[in-house]
Amino acid sequence: MTHPIRIGLKLSQDASADVLQRVWSTADQAGFDHCWAFDHLASIGPAGPDRPVFDGWTLLGAMAMATSRVRIGLLVTGITYRSPALLAKLAVTVDHLSGGRLEFGVGAAWAQNEHEMYGIEGLDHRVGRLSEGLQVMKLLWSQERSDFSGRYYTLRDAIANPKPLQSPHPPIWIGASGPSTLKLTARHADVWNAPGPVGGSVAAALEASRQLDDACVAIGRDPAEIRRSVQPHFDGSDPAACVEELAKFAEAGFTELVVYLGRTDPVRDAEVVAEYVLPAVRAATRR
Repeated sequence: MTHPIRIGLKLSQDASADVLQRVWSTADQAGFDHCWAFDHLASIGPAGPDRPVFDGWTLLGAMAMATSRVRIGLLVTGITYRSPALLAKLAVTVDHLSGGRLEFGVGAAWAQNEHEMYGIEGLDHRVGRLSEGLQVMKLLWSQERSDFSGRYYTLRDAIANPKPLQSPHPPIWIGASGPSTLKLTARHADVWNAPGPVGGSVAAALEASRQLDDACVAIGRDPAEIRRSVQPHFDGSDPAACVEELAKFAEAGFTELVVYLGRTDPVRDAEVVAEYVLPAVRAATRR
């Protein structure tokens, strides 16, 4: 099974509203395949949690209306931040607003400070919540009435209308690196995203990808059904190096290539990626 190479842009949700919209416009007009934000309640990274941060799903609704061609999503939404019933409803809303362009990214969540600051429960059982949450959302997206009795979530004759425009549901991207979450990825994902240190080098990403292959084989699923994604950072300084890095990941079998823009001047960096990196990677990876 051969998947096409697709290339996207990602900008953290702690950029200004104007900057976000300008990057979205570049992604849409330049012909990128997808465009992403992330999903945190406080800013992350070495600069600390104090920078202004917008809500990820509200941004996706705006992105749906501000673009017309590019596919959109969050890499990734944390399962503990919202009930899966609410998350399923948010996803359906964005899927309809965008005309069926939603890519549904989800993960187990990890930011301890957010859970402590806001009193959010579930970080210690986040993998179990992700497992049940995925089951709940799939039911709500596909069934007229849904029942579910789990350790964390319950549905009782639950109604969820409308259904997604995409059938049976928007493509599910799961950000995962550990054995437990890779098993969930094998069971539920259309795309696996290699997060953090795992996606920082081709060697580490390939090792985790092999673990995902093993998890698929263990449940009788063809590993080739799951597309592989990485999101290397680009600070605008060396587009040729960015092309080389993306081409190496593509050669290693990663077909969803997301360029994660820096914070210094993401509008300019997005334009550089559009003008130089996007056509160069497509030429280098043409099949």
